[in-house]
Amino acid sequence: MKIYFHLSLEGFSNCYVVTNPETKTALIIDPGKITKEILEQIEIDRYSLEAVLITHNHESHLRGLSTIRKIYKPQIFAADYEVAGNDTQVLKGDGIIKAAGLTVGHMSVPGHTPDSMVYKIGKVLFTGDALSASMLGTTNNAYAEKMLLSNVHNKILTQHDDTIIMPGHGPPSSVAAEKLFNLSIALRPVTGL
Repeated sequence: MKIYFHLSLEGFSNCYVVTNPETKTALIIDPGKITKEILEQIEIDRYSLEAVLITHNHESHLRGLSTIRKIYKPQIFAADYEVAGNDTQVLKGDGIIKAAGLTVGHMSVPGHTPDSMVYKIGKVLFTGDALSASMLGTTNNAYAEKMLLSNVHNKILTQHDDTIIMPGHGPPSSVAAEKLFNLSIALRPVTGL
């Protein structure tokens, strides 16, 4: 597996192209904007784009989906039906899917949005806006904040310390770094909902 990072200046959101060199297949996580570089990466190396994974239904993370759908016919995975209507394979709760010849774990982490999903491929977590380097995702109310904090503690921070975190915004991190340096988590202990 190889992971390629692309920054969309519209919303400063991260997009990831994940390739499987063995099967010559690829998937995209959070296509905020589809650029010439992303298309060249897929086409020059002759990858078949098999899937698009959406971490949550915010425009800055899926603006490029319409472009992708005009060029390719990927499976679209999200927790919100409205992402692509009947073409959305709606994910619920936690589970495992196969995409681009890869085993992809999905974890529901509502709080930032009701449909927030984290995807795990190997030792890499794609957290969307639930968790960024040294920041807990934003929420709309105290209940959503408690829910997100609980999900981050129970589903993300329980992963191995060397698990890499690829967020929806900002630089990569790791589970160990977030445990040690994320004050927004450390200063807000988990309490009952």
